[in-house]
Amino acid sequence: MKVDLTGKVAVVTGGGGILCGEMSRALAAAGAKVAILDLKKEAADRVAAGIREKGGEAMGVAANVLDQASLAEAEKIVRDAYGVCDILVNGAGGNNPKGTTSKEYLFPEDLTNADPSVKTFFDLDPKGVGFVFDLNFLGALLTTQAFCRGMAERKSGCVINVSSMNAFTPLTKIPAYSGAKAAVSNFTRWLAVHFSKVNIRVNAIAPGFFLTEQNRTLLTNPDGSLTARGKTILAHTPQGRFGTPEDLSGALLFLTDDTASSFINGVVLPVDGAFSSFSGV
Repeated sequence: MKVDLTGKVAVVTGGGGILCGEMSRALAAAGAKVAILDLKKEAADRVAAGIREKGGEAMGVAANVLDQASLAEAEKIVRDAYGVCDILVNGAGGNNPKGTTSKEYLFPEDLTNADPSVKTFFDLDPKGVGFVFDLNFLGALLTTQAFCRGMAERKSGCVINVSSMNAFTPLTKIPAYSGAKAAVSNFTRWLAVHFSKVNIRVNAIAPGFFLTEQNRTLLTNPDGSLTARGKTILAHTPQGRFGTPEDLSGALLFLTDDTASSFINGVVLPVDGAFSSFSGV
């Protein structure tokens, strides 16, 4: 992708992680000055240092996407160092075990099972479910509030949210995460309409299945072989593999390029190896 983002200021939340770290590197390689926001500043700093080693411009910034004061401080740091944000990638997100069931299906015997390791729908912790919704949806909303006012005043900019395959078809066991990502997709489309008169485009990327530190133990065994869940996922991914972080770069750069995607707004773009298109037969 030959996209020129020279002079643009990009902000990536969750940038210390595997997928958003690669997004940060792709933006920097295209010429953007990248502010990498993460709750763990040391993780953000590592990604930023790697970018600078390759001649790019980047810095790590500590930020809690659920804390308005933290986001306001982060916005000031970025503005003072680089200027007003041009590209916002809302990548911070994740799941919580308290919003996850232990089985794919509820069986009659589960209702009287005293085994504490069996967590049914009726055992889901409201606080855990709420945390997942807050991290994925509210975190995107608050970050957009913090960084997009400058875009609106200047009447220029773009937002890229990170949704998921769960937003199209909910996966078993993870109702909170699936619902939260569906909210992110809906918010993306709502915000695209709301920001249309101030020339801010809002789109989302919906990754399929990528191996990250959050899901590695769910999809692979310690010896690297696939778990039953991992096998099921690949059996329903026509391209027959997990995505790599680099697979997201083309979609990201395309959506940030005001020339290539100037009339693309309110789209949730799957990057999933045709998972969302496969019926299973």
